[in-house]
Amino acid sequence: MIYTIGGIKGGSGKTTIAVSLAVVLSQMGRSVLLVDADIQATATEFSRWRTESLGDTGFTSIQLAEMQVRNEVRKLKANYDDIIIDAGGRDTASQRAALIVSDAVIVPFAPRSFDIWTLEQVERLIKEIQIANPNLEAYAVLNKVDQNQRDRKDALQYIKEGGTFECLKAQLHERKVFANAAASGLAVTEAKPKNPKAIEELTALVEEVVVLESKKRAVA
Repeated sequence: MIYTIGGIKGGSGKTTIAVSLAVVLSQMGRSVLLVDADIQATATEFSRWRTESLGDTGFTSIQLAEMQVRNEVRKLKANYDDIIIDAGGRDTASQRAALIVSDAVIVPFAPRSFDIWTLEQVERLIKEIQIANPNLEAYAVLNKVDQNQRDRKDALQYIKEGGTFECLKAQLHERKVFANAAASGLAVTEAKPKNPKAIEELTALVEEVVVLESKKRAVA
């Protein structure tokens, strides 16, 4: 299964989600390729920090740009159970190339932020790509969620009304542990002291992603 973690606005937590998925899926015994297609190369830095901390990432990490993303991922997809592409926070040639070869795109949205107001632009991008890749499925995940339930409810309603994205049930709250763990090359499942709530949220997200893959394969 090939996933692009994308969108058109920075700061919504795309890279943290991408690297966290790569870590946890690999810990489940799956062969995982993490593709850094973001010019900021934060996922590549994460892999370097992880190697320094643990000696081994547990997954394969490569850096690709523009049409290399499409061409190389097509060549490599048979070698991995999962390919996670961190596409960055802009409408770039790299992100478009990633979407062309992906089975699913997961876009994080932070409630009560400008993330939500970029929804129509992201929907246009997805619909344009789906002409070339009609099998591309689009999912939204609420990230950096705070305690304001009204904002959360309004954001979900706004996304659903757009009709392009299916909203994942799993949600990630605004917790420093996500960023602190990533800065050490770790997922929150590995960070100490343990944060049970953060671990529960990430685990729920990964489990939901695995279910998405099962459904996709069943249909195919």
